[in-house]
Amino acid sequence: MRILIYGSGAIGSNIGGLLTQSGEDVTMLARGPQLAALRKHGLVIEMADHPPQTIPVNALAADEITGQFDVIFVTLKSMQIDAAAEDIMARLTPDGALVMVQNGLPWWYFDGVPSKHAGSTLSCLDHSGKLKKLIPLERIIGAVIFKPVIQLAPGRILISNAVPPKLIIGEVNNVLTPRIEKIVAMVDKAGLPAFASTDIRLDKWRKLMINLVWNPLCAITQSAPGYIAASPYAADMVRKLIAEGNAVLESLELDLKVDPDKELERVKTSFTQQPSMLQDVRAGRSIECDAIVNSVIEIADITGVHVPTLRTVAGILEVINQTLVREQKAIGPIDKN
Repeated sequence: MRILIYGSGAIGSNIGGLLTQSGEDVTMLARGPQLAALRKHGLVIEMADHPPQTIPVNALAADEITGQFDVIFVTLKSMQIDAAAEDIMARLTPDGALVMVQNGLPWWYFDGVPSKHAGSTLSCLDHSGKLKKLIPLERIIGAVIFKPVIQLAPGRILISNAVPPKLIIGEVNNVLTPRIEKIVAMVDKAGLPAFASTDIRLDKWRKLMINLVWNPLCAITQSAPGYIAASPYAADMVRKLIAEGNAVLESLELDLKVDPDKELERVKTSFTQQPSMLQDVRAGRSIECDAIVNSVIEIADITGVHVPTLRTVAGILEVINQTLVREQKAIGPIDKN
């Protein structure tokens, strides 16, 4: 089975490195300094209380990759998929699978399963309808990954032990299929605990309800969750965001509800964690506003839920993102040197 990692950043490199080390036939699509570092040094993985580990990997530029692949792990950020969709499909075998490893909700959220909202679209995730047109539902496997990984430098990542690592995958139609079982077994064998889902949307929401709070607030405040939880005013905003998220969940008739006080208690000693949005702001990269925040607001509009706090947060994130795009540089601590 030929495997392609499409988007060899922190998460993609980690998955590709583990699968390579496990003996799978893996190609990693990379570019720029990341490609150069992976080629020269391999993937360097750092973990607390462990010496750095180096995994030689097969990293190639897009124009060097030939043939098609049976499984493509798409580890691009959600807003990058549109530009890459045609190329991704051209590299997939006719009966191949795309394991879509993105944060937040997918553009196909209301497709493939019975729902009173069936046929609704999340336009913020597929502005032109290109994704729905180019990527057949039957080729998609939804995925949720819990693996805090920080890109320290090109080709070098740090794996945090903040949460137990796992990959959850599931079919769009929620049916447990042989290909799901095969991919789960392959990833599990490589050392990343993997699980098959029969409700991938609910599993995405379980992670999203955490990301919906801490990704935006950490990016806006330039602070780890523990500092936010320690502020009475900020903690009140956490409660409001969770309450609005819970209201959207209820409107979708999903059996999930997050307790804001338990969530605040969970992060009260978390003073070093850097959620992906905070990492992106500090690195000068665009942030995933649409998949993590705006898609929830769009669903709220569809189901008739009032989400004023989410709209305020979305507005602030939009301005931050515009600054990142306009100035092409990081927003972070002032360099005093």
